[in-house]
Amino acid sequence: MKKIALILIFIFPFSFAFSQSISDIEGEWYTQDKNAVVTITVEGNIVYGTTTWMKDPNDEFGNPKLDELNPDEELRTRKRLGLRIMEGFIYNGNNVWEDGRIYKPDVGKTYGGTATLIDDNTLDLKGYLLSLPFIGKTSQWTRKVE
Repeated sequence: MKKIALILIFIFPFSFAFSQSISDIEGEWYTQDKNAVVTITVEGNIVYGTTTWMKDPNDEFGNPKLDELNPDEELRTRKRLGLRIMEGFIYNGNNVWEDGRIYKPDVGKTYGGTATLIDDNTLDLKGYLLSLPFIGKTSQWTRKVE
């Protein structure tokens, strides 16, 4: 019994060092083109992402850029800065979040999505047509570090 207790005492702390967590994805992330920062948060077991910085938040007239290409006419007056563009991502283990939706305001389309945390500062975000998850495009985001 002492042997088992000793083994557990030594193994238990190391299990935390290698454990993965749903909250590992939380933080501020630069999009691949570095034109925006998306702040990713975890609410319950679901991951969301909101645009919290844009390189060019205003149009050529100095007005805030709007969600003008949204297929829902009632949403076209929303400001793109502060817009939730990721939602519904569920942690699947092994640093993978699946079954999410990614909205691209520059084209006004919503895609299915998967996010994979490659390392602490690299996130692969794959967007795909909702009906064809095996065909898609991956964008690599980098964590914003101060």
